[in-house]
This record gives sequence, C-alpha cells and structure tokens, in this order.
Amino acid sequence: KISLKNHTTTQAQTALAQSTGILITAGAGMGVDSGLPDFRGNTGFWQAYPALAAAGIEFTRIASPAAFYENPSQAWGFYGHRLALYRDTQPHAGFALLKALADSKPQGAFVMTSNVDEQFQKAGFDPARIFECHGSIHTLQCMGTCCAATWRAHSVKPVVEVATGLMTSPLPRCPHCGGLARPNVLMFDDADWLSHSAASARRRMMDWLVTVERLVVIELGAGTHIPTIRHASERVALEHRCLLIRVNPREHETNALDDSEPPAFGMPLGALAGIQALLDTPNWQ
Repeated sequence: KISLKNHTTTQAQTALAQSTGILITAGAGMGVDSGLPDFRGNTGFWQAYPALAAAGIEFTRIASPAAFYENPSQAWGFYGHRLALYRDTQPHAGFALLKALADSKPQGAFVMTSNVDEQFQKAGFDPARIFECHGSIHTLQCMGTCCAATWRAHSVKPVVEVATGLMTSPLPRCPHCGGLARPNVLMFDDADWLSHSAASARRRMMDWLVTVERLVVIELGAGTHIPTIRHASERVALEHRCLLIRVNPREHETNALDDSEPPAFGMPLGALAGIQALLDTPNWQ
C-alpha cells in the first residue's frame, strides 16, 4: 500500500472527471516508457554516449553552444544521434490515453514540455497547443544568428560514428548565409537561442488558461535537477486554484503546495503507470 498525503486516487479521478480542460506538463521522465534516456548525472549520460565518456565530456559541456565552436562534428554527433533517435521513437501508450482525455474535455488540453523530441506532436496533439519551453531539435537556426529565421531539419540525415561519436555526414548549414547551423533548442550557457516560437506558444497557453472553467494540471516526469516544468506547474496551480497531479517515480513530493487549495496530489509512479492509474482505475493504492 502506498501512502499519499493529500489526495486519494479516487479524489484525483473525480477532479479529472469534473474538469473542463487539462494542462499537461512534461519533463524528460515522460519519454522513459518510450525507451528514451532520462539523464540523471553523468553516469547515465556516459552509458548512452561512451565516446563522450572516454573523452570525459559531461552533458552540460556537449549540450552547449561552445561545443559547436570547439568541435562541431562532435557536437552534431551528439545532437544528430538524438535527432535520429527521436525520429525513430514511437510515443508510449500513455500519450494516446492523454489524447483521449483531452478530446473528451470541452476546452481540451494544452501541453507544456521541456522535452525537445516532438513526441506529443507525433502522438497527435495539436501543435498549436504545445508549448516547448526549451525548443525543438527538429528545428534549426544559424550558429551565427545571421537572421531570426528558423527552419525544419527534414533535410538532415545524421550519420554518427559510434566509436568516435562524430557526425560523419554533412553538417547542417544555414540556408541564408551558409554558416554552421545548430538545433533551435535552449542549451546550457546559451545567449543565442532564438525563442520567438516558444514565446508565441507561451502566449497561446496563457490565453487558453484564462478560458478554462475547471482546470486540472497533470505533471509527468519533471524532476528537480532542472525544475522549469515543476515550477511552472506549481505556479499555474496556485494562480488558478486548481489541482496539480504530480507523477514522478522518485520526486513526487508536493511540499510547495501543501497549504494550497485544493492541495496537490503526488503519485510515485512512472509516466505511463501514473496515467494508467488515473484513467484506468487499477487497484494500485
């Protein structure tokens, strides 16, 4: 038996049933059940990228604009591998369950995610109702920021040599100036990320939120290491006085909302299991 401090599963399900709109917030843990890696420290990261492990290159170093200046083939080896991985990955069954829930609501759902993989789009969610707060790896921008343009990465066909971690296929180039291109994602120590698409999506989300009569926030796989999603979920729950359901196998605590009304509900489960517990009503409690 799992002890949950503030709400029972039944109360959370009742709130979902009575809601008219759902804000779905998602971090890296959302993709784990699809087979995507959830980097927690260098150990997991280096297991996924042994060539970077051998060179002693940490996640924060390779996931930065500086990496593209220092060794563009290595930087694109990392991002090219991830681009191909995301293209090949199919969303797990939880996405379809959430989509069905969203479709059943008068005001539907909006997604806010720090993931750059576009798995929600692949699962059929309306792209106009997805706020990718860290951008998308499927969109590119110029490294030299010659202009404010971004473009899709459809023409990029990454070939990455496993032994070296280098991208051996042609590196993406800017169609405007011919310079090196980079993913349009927010990296570490990144002052050049072109955020206009994300800013527009955020405005659409904020406009949608004020129209929802009875809102519920479902947060999935958002950790504390990079707490962007957790803080956003809490802020919306407090501002709209709505229930936050936090699904996370290791960090499901809702201490920041203990005194809120309604109180938050933490589920110590992975994303898929948590969604199934909420929507399929299994006897897990």
